Amino acid sequence: MKGLHSTFGRVLKCASLCGLFIFSQPSFAAGNHPAAAAQPAILQNYLVQERKAAGLSSKTVQIGNITWSYNEGGSRANPSILLIHGLAGNRDNWSRVAHYLTPYYHVIIPDLPTNGDTKVPENFDISIPNVTEQLRQFVEKIDIEDRLNVAGHSLGGSIATVYAAQYPFDTQSLFLLNSAGIYKHALTPYTQNPSSLKQLIVSKPGDFDGVMHQLMQNPPAVPFKLKQAQEQQLIAQAEQTQKMIDQVVTLNRIYTPDSFARLTKSVEAPTLILWGRQDKIINVEAANELKTLLKRAEAPVILNNVGHVPIIEAEQAVADHYLPFLAKSQKFKNPLMDKLIPLN
Repeated sequence: MKGLHSTFGRVLKCASLCGLFIFSQPSFAAGNHPAAAAQPAILQNYLVQERKAAGLSSKTVQIGNITWSYNEGGSRANPSILLIHGLAGNRDNWSRVAHYLTPYYHVIIPDLPTNGDTKVPENFDISIPNVTEQLRQFVEKIDIEDRLNVAGHSLGGSIATVYAAQYPFDTQSLFLLNSAGIYKHALTPYTQNPSSLKQLIVSKPGDFDGVMHQLMQNPPAVPFKLKQAQEQQLIAQAEQTQKMIDQVVTLNRIYTPDSFARLTKSVEAPTLILWGRQDKIINVEAANELKTLLKRAEAPVILNNVGHVPIIEAEQAVADHYLPFLAKSQKFKNPLMDKLIPLN
C-alpha cells in the first residue's frame, strides 16, 4: 500500500501542477462541457482523497449568474484564510498546503470563475478587476470578509494584491507566492513578453514533458499511461487555454509598471512574500521589487531548488513559513482603524 500511495502522490503532483499556472479543466456555461476535457477517473478520485486528508470538503454556492465551487475546512471559530490559485488553475492545487492549515484556521479555496467546477456565463469578463469584485461577493456571501487572511499564487497573487488594496479594512494579512505582476526592474520573461506564456500550452503529443520542466525544478516521475491520459486532456483544452492567455496579454497592454506600483503601494496589510529561486516563469528578482513596493512586507523567503510552483514542489516549507507569519499577523491592529474619526 505504501508503494501505491507513493505512486498516487506522484500522479497528484502531476495533476495539480498541470492546473497550477496554465492548465486546468476549464469552466463553461452549464451544458457546454466538452467530453474530451473530462478529468480521468483515477485522478478525480485521488483528488477527492486529498481533500479528505487535508480536512477539506467540496461545496457550492450560487451568487447571481455564477455557481461557485469551493473547498472548505477547519473550524469557523478560527480566523479565515482565502487561498487563490493561479491562471487556469483550480482549488485542488492548494490541498497539500491546506493539510497544514486546517487544524488551526478556517480555510476557503474557491475555483475562480472560468476555472475548475465554477460555472459562469459564456460572455463572462475574466479581467482581474472583475474577478476580484466577484470574489468579494463570494467572500461576503459565505460570511468570511472580516479580518480575512488572503493568499495568492502566480496570477492569484495579483488578484490577492488587488483584493487587499480595494478592501484594506477587512484584509488582516497578505501572502504572495511567485506572484504575477507588471514589474519594472525584474527581468522576467513573463513581464517582458506576456505572449511567452503560449510556450506552456500543451497542444500536441510530446509537449507535456517540456512544459513540466518549465514549471518545476524537479518534475515528479509519472506512470506512462497516466501521463499520456493527462497530456490528451490538456491537448483537448488547448484552445480554451489560448483564450485565457490572450486575456493576460491584453491586461499587460492596459496596465503599466507604474500603475501596478501605485496599486501595490496602497496595500496596508502585513505581507509575506515567498518565491522559488529557480522560477523560470517569473524571475526570483521580482520578490525584492515587491518588497520595495509594499508598506509592511517582511524580507522575502526564497526556497532553493524550487521552481514556479512551491505549493506543489515544497508544500511543507510553504506551510512552515506561513504558519508563524499568520500567528504573528493575527495580533496586528489594522493601522487604518487608528485614523478613523468617530461619527459622533
